[in-house]
Amino acid sequence: MSRTLALGPCLGLGLCLALAGCGEANMRDQPRAKTWDANRFFPQGMTMREPVAGTVPRIDPARYVPRPARIDAALLARGQERYGIACTPCHGRSGDGKGMIVARGFPAAPAFSGADLRAASSDRLYAAITQGHRAMFGMGAQVAPADRWAIVAYVRALQLSQGAEVASLPEEDRAALRARAGREAAR
Repeated sequence: MSRTLALGPCLGLGLCLALAGCGEANMRDQPRAKTWDANRFFPQGMTMREPVAGTVPRIDPARYVPRPARIDAALLARGQERYGIACTPCHGRSGDGKGMIVARGFPAAPAFSGADLRAASSDRLYAAITQGHRAMFGMGAQVAPADRWAIVAYVRALQLSQGAEVASLPEEDRAALRARAGREAAR
């Protein structure tokens, strides 16, 4: 019992000392830390240097997968599936930028048929999927790198389909369009 009684004042004294040591922490008044020391080896004391011309940046393979060597039906099907999951809420099924979230008040995404997105490189589209662009959230954590390339391929297919002249289609596709238009007119 006497040990417990002696322990109480010690704990109280320790707590008072700990609280007395806590001053007001104001980060504005802290001295600035130097992140880099001057380097006497390089002119002007520079530490960080520009890379040598022609240097190839190191790419983290988990973040970047080389683009597929070939675009085939399987890649486009995968891209269509992944696009349907990750992209249609904002971009819409046809890539017109009128997905379901636009109906709920979110700003419309640009249509893929626009001149600027048609002119954008595939690498730029891949980067936009990975990191986001303007109001678009980055999907790098949700969409696997290989699937990003599949989506880019599918977006390119959407772009081709939206500007195609009917006369440029094969005869069987033109016949299917005529039949579909006839069915819709009959309704």
